Amino acid sequence: MRETFSRVAEIYYLILAVIGVPVNLIAIVILSRRTCGLSICTTRYLLAMAMADLLVIIAEVILWRINYYYFPGTFLDITPVCSVNYVLLRAAMDCSVWFTIAFSFDRFVAICCQKLKRKYCTRKTASVVLATICILLCLKNVPFYFTLGPGWIINNVPWDCYPKSSYYTDPGWLGFDWFGTILTPFLTFALILLFNCLTIRYILVTSRIRKGLRGQNKAEKQRDPEMESRRKSIILLFTISGSFIVLWLVNVIDFLYYIITGTYPGDYNDFEYIFQQVGFMLRNMSCCTNTFIYAVTQSRFREQLESTMKYPVTWIIQLLKKQNS
Repeated sequence: MRETFSRVAEIYYLILAVIGVPVNLIAIVILSRRTCGLSICTTRYLLAMAMADLLVIIAEVILWRINYYYFPGTFLDITPVCSVNYVLLRAAMDCSVWFTIAFSFDRFVAICCQKLKRKYCTRKTASVVLATICILLCLKNVPFYFTLGPGWIINNVPWDCYPKSSYYTDPGWLGFDWFGTILTPFLTFALILLFNCLTIRYILVTSRIRKGLRGQNKAEKQRDPEMESRRKSIILLFTISGSFIVLWLVNVIDFLYYIITGTYPGDYNDFEYIFQQVGFMLRNMSCCTNTFIYAVTQSRFREQLESTMKYPVTWIIQLLKKQNS
């Protein structure tokens, strides 16, 4: 059963790489143009999320997973190299998650805290928040480099990366592992649910108040630009955070199972192993979904996406016309 699943995983990660790299590059290009009708603050958060997602696809999917399945024994498997890559993929994954949290909090402030909005929802604040998150998470993941050791040594060259036995027994490393797990994804789940619940509550209350002030009833409908703008922002927020929760849920359930039962992942049976790997697959898929969410929820993004997709074809046609003439 594991061999069959392994073959499926090989194909899955190859497809994920083929799709994930271009969709995130396209999102980065489109968002960088700032022509999607989004505020500069929102654009910076979405751009940072796309860049982090691209880095996850490169470090986790291509350099780690695809290298394992398709190119074993390359220089990427030398212990210092794969240790650096492991730190990089952990940092990229954390950044992808916490940039989503930062975006959710920014939208919460923009919608629910009108006084704080003027000071917090600015270009400068977004840059400071994103840079601070990136630096702290990179520093937080550096110790992972020292948790890995070689599987074997050939001609004095250490190969492969395996967790050191002390990582599972030393109190310091156990505390570090717990801290990382609580930080991502348990705390992130709690924060996203908290911000979304508070946002929904605020929207419901203000919606009733605005309808009462505008004299709306069931028989008449009046256009409310403020509520329409807020509705678009809410749809974008909820689809991104909802997608994150759904795609990370299996991974969280697997960790809870590991903690409650005390079953070491290396001793998993076939079903438990497949469940764990499916959690990893869905978690990595979350790095490819945001571009599709933008396309579905943002009309201007769709327009820019169509223009971007048509540009190479148009350029080739114009080049052929020049050559023929």
